[in-house]
Amino acid sequence: MSVDLRSDTVTTPTEGMLSAMMEAKVGDDVFGEDPTVNRLQQKVASLFGMEAGLFVPSGTMGNQLSLKVLTEPGDEVLIDKTGHIFNYEGAAASFISSVQIHTLDGERGKLTSDILQDTVRGVHDWEPRTSVIAIENSTNKGGGACYSRMELKALREFADDYGLSLHLDGARIWNAVKATDIDPRFFGSIADTMSVCFSKGLGAPVGSMVLSTEENIVKARRYRKLLGGGMRQVGILAAAADYAIEHHWEKLSHDHRRALELAKTIAECSQLSIDMKTLETNILLFDVKEGRAESALKKLEKAGILMVPFGPQVIRATFHHQITDHDLGHVKSVIKKLFD
Repeated sequence: MSVDLRSDTVTTPTEGMLSAMMEAKVGDDVFGEDPTVNRLQQKVASLFGMEAGLFVPSGTMGNQLSLKVLTEPGDEVLIDKTGHIFNYEGAAASFISSVQIHTLDGERGKLTSDILQDTVRGVHDWEPRTSVIAIENSTNKGGGACYSRMELKALREFADDYGLSLHLDGARIWNAVKATDIDPRFFGSIADTMSVCFSKGLGAPVGSMVLSTEENIVKARRYRKLLGGGMRQVGILAAAADYAIEHHWEKLSHDHRRALELAKTIAECSQLSIDMKTLETNILLFDVKEGRAESALKKLEKAGILMVPFGPQVIRATFHHQITDHDLGHVKSVIKKLFD
């Protein structure tokens, strides 16, 4: 028996999703004529309280298009040191937008207005001009941590006080909404640009979306074409994303429950450790007390359990809608056998 907990990107389309893809009405999206993607862009923008949306192939492109429309060459972007944009996007911000990334020591991947104090630069000619705060919700390397309404409001107020833009990397915003019960439209009052992913928690095969003002989306659409992201009959993929919103979003609470149940088992193992207070969504991070994560992962792999290293002694497990309670029971049994 094999259980893949490496990421929530490893899902495959369900029969219902494949049917929706096959039945999608399509057109040439470079000409703006694909009715399915046009409808999805309007739907998701409205859902998150934004004016417009743009379907893109990946979350990385979504983040980079957002930074591109918010910055000028030589600007600086403030971000937590564990942020996806800094760690997992190939230094794209410097390559594409010619901006500098300034990393900060946040709290489980989150920034606060206190942490941001005295970080804004640009008064002197020799300083980079700070122009954007980039945040992630939920956090990846922070173990699935979510921002509260109060934290987000404080960040927005800080940005307004210093004339900064705020970009929200919402790759797993669907999990954050489910965990915090925040109205999705609230995020539109916080972020100037926002990216949301359909291929992580929701389980679509491909795709993300940039959300912002109509003016910014016009700019982003041009940059998307420049970067090779203009697609043709993309309604096939948009249909999968729409199906995922309608049928898989509600299942995320089960992913969160299963992650918590596994965390409880890990906490009971003498060779492992985990901070139970960090469990909020579908991601859990735990430590190997002796030895390295890689050796523990090899033991798990031999038993059919796949996870990923997140540090010399840190392992990440990520739940998704195709992990069942039966799968969870098997993982718990294997971990008890190997590490207790």
